[in-house]
Amino acid sequence: IVKNSEQFLVRSVGLARGIPDIENVVLKVADGVPIKVRDVGNVVIGGEVRQGLATLNGKGEAVAGLVLKLIGTNTSKVIADVKLRLAKINESLPPGIRIVPYYDQSKLVSRSVSTVNEALVQGVVLVIVVLLAFMAGFRPSLVVALAIPFSIAVAFILMRIFGLSANLMSLGGIAIAIGMMVDGAIVVVENVDRYLREDHPSLSKHQLVARACAEVIQPIGFAIAIIIVVFLPLFTLQGVEGKTFRPLAFTVSLAMLGSLVFAVLAAPVLAEMLMKRAAVRGSDPIARPPFSDRVVNGLTWIYRPIVALFVRMRFLAVLLAGAMLALGLAILPRLGSEFVPRLNEGDLLVRVTMAPSIALEESREVVLRFERRLLSQFPEVERIVTRVGRGEVGAHADPVNSAEAFVGLKPPDQWPIKRTPEQLFAAMSHAFEDFPGAQFNFTQPIAAAVDELLTGTKAELAIKLFGPDQDVLLAKAGEIERVVRSLRGAADVQKDQVTGTPQLRIVVDRDKISRYGLNIDQVQSAVRAAIGGEKAGQVFEGIKRFDILIRYTRETRSTPEAIKSLVIRTPAGALLPLEQIAKVEEIVGPRQITRENNQRFITVQTNVRGRDIGSFVAEGQQQLQEKVQLPSGYFVEWGGQFELQQEANKRLAFVVPITLGLVFLLLFMNFGSLRSSLLIMLNIPLALVGGVVALWLSGLNLSVPASVGFIALFGIALENGMVLVTYLNWLVASGQSIDEASIKGACMRLRPVLMTALTTALGLIPLLYATGTGSEVQAPLATVVVGGLVSSTILTLLVIPAVYKWFVPKPLAAVMVDDAPELAAAAGE
Repeated sequence: IVKNSEQFLVRSVGLARGIPDIENVVLKVADGVPIKVRDVGNVVIGGEVRQGLATLNGKGEAVAGLVLKLIGTNTSKVIADVKLRLAKINESLPPGIRIVPYYDQSKLVSRSVSTVNEALVQGVVLVIVVLLAFMAGFRPSLVVALAIPFSIAVAFILMRIFGLSANLMSLGGIAIAIGMMVDGAIVVVENVDRYLREDHPSLSKHQLVARACAEVIQPIGFAIAIIIVVFLPLFTLQGVEGKTFRPLAFTVSLAMLGSLVFAVLAAPVLAEMLMKRAAVRGSDPIARPPFSDRVVNGLTWIYRPIVALFVRMRFLAVLLAGAMLALGLAILPRLGSEFVPRLNEGDLLVRVTMAPSIALEESREVVLRFERRLLSQFPEVERIVTRVGRGEVGAHADPVNSAEAFVGLKPPDQWPIKRTPEQLFAAMSHAFEDFPGAQFNFTQPIAAAVDELLTGTKAELAIKLFGPDQDVLLAKAGEIERVVRSLRGAADVQKDQVTGTPQLRIVVDRDKISRYGLNIDQVQSAVRAAIGGEKAGQVFEGIKRFDILIRYTRETRSTPEAIKSLVIRTPAGALLPLEQIAKVEEIVGPRQITRENNQRFITVQTNVRGRDIGSFVAEGQQQLQEKVQLPSGYFVEWGGQFELQQEANKRLAFVVPITLGLVFLLLFMNFGSLRSSLLIMLNIPLALVGGVVALWLSGLNLSVPASVGFIALFGIALENGMVLVTYLNWLVASGQSIDEASIKGACMRLRPVLMTALTTALGLIPLLYATGTGSEVQAPLATVVVGGLVSSTILTLLVIPAVYKWFVPKPLAAVMVDDAPELAAAAGE
């Protein structure tokens, strides 16, 4: 309306603003008397049906919250921002109330990154020590050492471009590549050093450096390309294993790309700038070793008669290679297998499963007793926060008989009993085997989340029994549970709770309700409104809103007798008690029915302690086949960590041969010779022998990280073989006899071969002996590479020179027979 040149909006306000407004709502008028809500019911402030709670340290209830990060965001940054906001919230809370984190994933992240960072720094130091010992001078060592920061810088720049974060696996990839980063620079600098020490009066220093670098650039380029190619299988991994190991493959490849750029472009320039031309030491570098360093001279003095013996008696090399291969084949079946070693997260997650019929209040008492007992028996425990049932919001939808206890542990140096986390978990599991009213599954938070994503259970291994009939599934699952429990290494064995839930079942008599003109929906709606309640609107308080719920009083809906007396109104206006048209009975019904691929199944879950999962599953499958007879239409599948391991192995078994084919193609492109390529490929099986033996000696299992170590070993083993065979071919082409070239070339390549092997091995030694968080995942990888380097280096230094005569490229062999004098004269000119 318009009033005195002003415009007014007409607004009718009808919102209920509180309890009095709702109480005064008129329902009907009888004989002129209004009947209001307050005349037929009570309006009170209440809460929704409680289906969850949280407890703290066995003392009582607490309020617990959960912060979930969005996919693709940075964990550390999100947690840091949350902490800043919590600090502000705590300032505004009433006295005596504060928010305290009880599980902080950023601590795990920082510990893991710290572990690999320490290994990275220690690896760099060890590599530099090797360089100083073998390069016989500070200047050559400096040129090679500069490859490390250069390659790491390139890797970090490219990681930023590609959106890769610095985490346990990506930094672990750089740590793995530390020793390999310098390999290309070692070959360049070692060849430059050799040329600068030889007598070439007609060539300037610039020409000498250029010639030395030109000799080795091609094999270096192909060698580094091969190292990058051998990591291709890791890029094909899917699921959890792909998420875990692709960052490692990326960073290794990026770091090696940086090392290639350094070797090709930076190392020659730095070598000419920093390295000096030495005085002439003689024309025979074998008789008078060009290395001033006593270590290298001593090693050459020891090595030369040994390699000469192998060259003269080639059957010794064949025997050595055959013995090593037989040893590896004998040990391989003895290795255990698993997906990935369990990461020690530093905290514990205990899954508590109680009777399906338990009430929320009794669940609280059970978990409080559990918390008090855990704190009293295990001084390693710092705090316990347990969530029972499901919260108001969030990802958890557990029933009230299910609880999760987050157990914060003190730092290991404060534990009164020195034991591993695995031993602590086992002790806790044993201590609560006979706890009344509950079953327990001891695991870790992230591990439990991964296991649940894989199989729906929070244990390492899930045995799924599929079939059509729920009763048969339940009976056979009990048999499977008993068999699994009898296996060595089985811990926290449980089968799904699929029955045992008390129900008050209402079965409507369709014939009776039809006589009264009722249908099923009308009866169901009346029961739902009386017991569960119906929403009738909302009340607003500022920006807050609350549902208005209409429901029968507790006295008229809380017992079977009261529910039987619920009144149902017919279309004709008659009032009938529920028991007159329906059967109300107490039964024990199903708790859950689970399906996968449209088939019903029951899961028997277990953790495995004290042995590898592979042998556990193999024994379990055999025992189930012998002791459990399944009817037609019923079958068992093994899932969880074992399933992941099998999927990763299948993919690697398909991709690795293709990768080796690509490697062989690169070798053939480099040498143009099938024989030379085959000779270098001989490195691979014997390099794997060292990795297998190292795993067995260290008591580690064959896992995906170990497989990654074998893949890395492919490239490392081939690199030294390429450099040696290239040099042997060059010596033969220059007119020397094959035996003389084999001995001379092996002695000349002793220093670079030992340096590349030692730098790679010592770069990994810190990962091998690390004990911090995350070291469990890196240790198998480092063990395989270090062990494989031992056998690979023996092969490169002894077997390849000995059997080279059988693999000399045909054009070179023909030249040696027909044109040796002319070639020698040309070489002299």
